[in-house]
Amino acid sequence: MDVFEAVADPVRRRIVTLLAEAPLRAGQVAHAFDISRPAVSRHLRVLRDAGIVAVDAVGRARVYRLQIEQLAVLEQWVAGLRSPVARHLDALETEVHRTRRERERGRPPRADRPAQTEEQTA
Repeated sequence: MDVFEAVADPVRRRIVTLLAEAPLRAGQVAHAFDISRPAVSRHLRVLRDAGIVAVDAVGRARVYRLQIEQLAVLEQWVAGLRSPVARHLDALETEVHRTRRERERGRPPRADRPAQTEEQTA
């Protein structure tokens, strides 16, 4: 299972959020949910198989910890989505600067804003 499939489930996303705060024993993770411990174990196994979490045996306990670097593929995907938005924001910034420059050069203000009086500009 890939990272996208692994985090598609809301329970698994919540587990990732919990483990981002601190490593937890399996029982501590299960305690955060109103589902059975075996169900939580299956979710942890999916996350482990996807490489998102790692498990360490500490005595008889199994401690799960987040492997945040495995989520880089999600970050890259989101960054790819932001690129078109960033271009639109860059175009907007250019338009704002152009409008300011025109106002500084004494061109008439836009019709949707009242003109300033001499007292206001002094």
